[in-house]
Amino acid sequence: MNLFAKSIAVVSALFLLAACENGTGSGGADGKGGMGPATPGTQEDLTQNVGDRVFFAYDSSTLSSEGQSTLQRQAAWLKQYPDVSVTVEGHCDERGTREYNIALGERRATAAKKYLVAQGVSSKRVSTISYGKERPAVIGSDESAFSQNRRGVTVVTAK
Repeated sequence: MNLFAKSIAVVSALFLLAACENGTGSGGADGKGGMGPATPGTQEDLTQNVGDRVFFAYDSSTLSSEGQSTLQRQAAWLKQYPDVSVTVEGHCDERGTREYNIALGERRATAAKKYLVAQGVSSKRVSTISYGKERPAVIGSDESAFSQNRRGVTVVTAK
């Protein structure tokens, strides 16, 4: 490798390192955060700028005031991007039977969908699915893990 090629390689590596260090951090269980600005109308945009998930109390599908606030922001975001469709995923913690948690996850997803529709989002743009306890966000058998797994997650499915 000649001196010019080595210089280009070093400069390129420095640019890559600088880009990595300027990120804002990775997304956490709160559904916000990410690495720099996202393309408008994408899953990353929803996650970083609005929040893609709401959390539920134990054995409940009732939306908290914080969950309602997140869903209000999601509804405004969906109105801004009328070509975007979403699926609301219902999730549960590991306690309870598989069958019970599938039903509870469906009630959670449906509660979020109904709230979005009440905010003026077309029901045709919002589908639901329940994963019950099959897709935990956090592995663990304590309240910290349980509370992060009792959630509804809004996922962009079409644009």
